[in-house]
Amino acid sequence: MTRLPLRSGEGRRLRTSVAAALLPVLVFGTACSSGGGGGSGSGATDAGDPLFPRLGNSGYDVGHYALRLDYDVENRTLDGTAVVTAEATRDLRSFSLDLSGLKVRKVTVDGRKARTHREKNKLIVEPARTVEKGTPFRTTVDYDGRPRTLTDPDDSTEGWVPTDDGAFVVGEPAGAMTWFPVNNHPGDKASYDVEITVPNGWTAISNGELRNERTRGGRTTFDWHSAEPMASYLATATVGKFDVIRSKTKSGLPLYVAVDPREAKKSRKALARVPEVVEWSSGVFGPYPFSSSGAIVEHKPQDVDYALEIQTKPAYPGAPDLLTVVHELAHEWFGNSVTPKTWQDMWLNEGFATYAEWLWSERHGGASAQKRFDKLYATDKDEDLWAFPPGDPGNAENISGEPVYERAAMALHQLRRTVGDRAFFRILKEWPAAYRHRNADAADFIAFCEKLTGRDLNGLFRTWIYEDGRPEKAKG
Repeated sequence: MTRLPLRSGEGRRLRTSVAAALLPVLVFGTACSSGGGGGSGSGATDAGDPLFPRLGNSGYDVGHYALRLDYDVENRTLDGTAVVTAEATRDLRSFSLDLSGLKVRKVTVDGRKARTHREKNKLIVEPARTVEKGTPFRTTVDYDGRPRTLTDPDDSTEGWVPTDDGAFVVGEPAGAMTWFPVNNHPGDKASYDVEITVPNGWTAISNGELRNERTRGGRTTFDWHSAEPMASYLATATVGKFDVIRSKTKSGLPLYVAVDPREAKKSRKALARVPEVVEWSSGVFGPYPFSSSGAIVEHKPQDVDYALEIQTKPAYPGAPDLLTVVHELAHEWFGNSVTPKTWQDMWLNEGFATYAEWLWSERHGGASAQKRFDKLYATDKDEDLWAFPPGDPGNAENISGEPVYERAAMALHQLRRTVGDRAFFRILKEWPAAYRHRNADAADFIAFCEKLTGRDLNGLFRTWIYEDGRPEKAKG
């Protein structure tokens, strides 16, 4: 993720606007969750995240979402059916899904009508029969309404964001629940099929590959398929009038680039290099982890001035610059394929993506990574860069703060200086390969680096990732 104006490497420290202040504020909370939310036989109404204790649910593991959506662009209303296929991880007399605002018409579990009630952003489901531990089950939710936009703890805007010709759908960290019922936590990844119907002349874009496009009665349905596991915050269902460009990289990877015509001229130069960036990134980080790639460029969606690493199609709320494209595509490896177990370790996403910018610059005639490090290290000790350690943001407001991006990248550079280039660039390839399409945390990464290098690196990571203040440099 990067902030606009598109100067890459900045955290998402957004302007607080009057319009944003009027939006519904999502209550996340900042205390650690106890994993509660139900007695014996109930799935908990949270996933135990240390920064976002109200997000996610436990008691089951989702394998697949099948979403059928119909969007009325003029009235900004959504009619949806979600089929959530999961496996119970405990006996379930009840369980919950995250859903914000939309009206639920009917819920069935394995074809039998279920009782439901709402608790803030939770849809509580009581199936007709207890779902036994280890049993696959299918929950179907019919719903409709006008999707809400959410305001995050850092005052940024996310979710189903209306535009003048449709909607720009961005979900980090919680926006997915504004448009479908979901286990809304990065620890539960799933495959997706998303079918979106819109008026003729409009384009509906989701993740993965477009398998079918059909028109009937003045409306067009776009059928998207994502076979690889995906965290819910990376899902999209963006709708608008776009110019669509289909192409391939030199290695044959399909690309789908959708650009609002008003941003086409300004975007052309950076987007023309998407194939090159994908190929270069594959050389540095290993094989591209998904079946396709691309981009979505929107025209000034209200109160959104950050780019987001939508899986297979990074999304930009305006024309991106080249380093922003590099940053967001690096997330395909770091964040999208290898996804943090909790939001506490967002630095594993943003530190690598920021360091990808440094490497691109270093290898394309710009400043070296060392020069970028030295410039940042000279930052006054009282500045935001040193406000908190990246591995311990303290609260949800800091999740996209400067330390999570820049100081985390500095930590990776110190790792490079400590272990040497040969070992470091092995880490850049072998880490995303070892955890491909999985979840990982800081402990996993530290253990991986120590095993690969044969060195004790706890002191380095403790200093750069977990300790307050400006660390001492590694001698290297």
